[in-house]
Amino acid sequence: MKDVIAIKTENLGRTYKKEKGVIEALKNINIEVNKGEIFGLLGPNGAGKTTLIKILTTLLLPTSGKAYVLGHDVEKETLSIREKINMVSGGEWAGYGILTVKENLWMFSQFYGIPSKKAKRDIDKYLEIFGLKEDANTKISKLSTGMRQKMNIIRGILSSPEVLFLDEPTLGLDVQIARTVRSFIKVWMKEKENRTILLTTHYLNEADELCNRIAIIDNGEIHALDTPQGLKKLLKNKILYSIELERESYLKLKELPYTTKFTVNPMKDGKIEIKFQIQDEGKIVEIFNYLKDNGFTLTSFRKREPTLEDVFIEIVGKELKEDEERVSY
Repeated sequence: MKDVIAIKTENLGRTYKKEKGVIEALKNINIEVNKGEIFGLLGPNGAGKTTLIKILTTLLLPTSGKAYVLGHDVEKETLSIREKINMVSGGEWAGYGILTVKENLWMFSQFYGIPSKKAKRDIDKYLEIFGLKEDANTKISKLSTGMRQKMNIIRGILSSPEVLFLDEPTLGLDVQIARTVRSFIKVWMKEKENRTILLTTHYLNEADELCNRIAIIDNGEIHALDTPQGLKKLLKNKILYSIELERESYLKLKELPYTTKFTVNPMKDGKIEIKFQIQDEGKIVEIFNYLKDNGFTLTSFRKREPTLEDVFIEIVGKELKEDEERVSY
């Protein structure tokens, strides 16, 4: 294995036996994640993300193919891998509710074999960074979701893992806490050379901001893998527009002629943003006239650059939603 590779899979596959037959959760997955990069894994629920992470963290064996983490075989060298990795999942409940934040973190530090002096010093440092110092003696059963997730992230980085798996780490967090988490991830990666993160997220802006490269997975297969900018270039020949309507006006909108890849996003000011593609730019005037003739209150109409959301919809055929029904393979 090359020294620069943190994660490598070779024709990795995983099947599950169900009542209705065999489900292929992963099909011939081939990826290489370099040391020192944040590698994003995007896909709808049921796409295979959870299965892939479970295999890479030695919680599940592959059905076929091979997987390596830091040069170690996930089937044969599980202990060698577990010593060098950690994982944080969004919405997880890690620890014991009757223990305080500090007591839980201390407990985990001892599970990881961290010397006492270093553990105490690091716990105090991270509590300060994440704004949990005043809540250090609060039982975690009394914490808000955001505070508990910040504690989970501290737990995940206490052991200073060489590879950190972040499975939707900002799921359900408010904007400010999510911003704090993203800022910390950037700083943490710069603190030590060759740290590596594999990140899954439902927030495409988060992936765009953090990831060096991104793989899009659906139905157990990798459909695209590139830098965020490289992925957006896949749509360089597409004609993309967005319009803004008053919310009440949007409710009357049954169709928008000449458009495809139609998505709707609520905005904070009570307006609705509608994004779409068109095949013929000459139809813009007709679209504009259709809205005007049918009494829609149009507040904005503009051509725009491709986003990761556009790429995802183009490849997968639907939006990536946080609130999708949970189906994890």
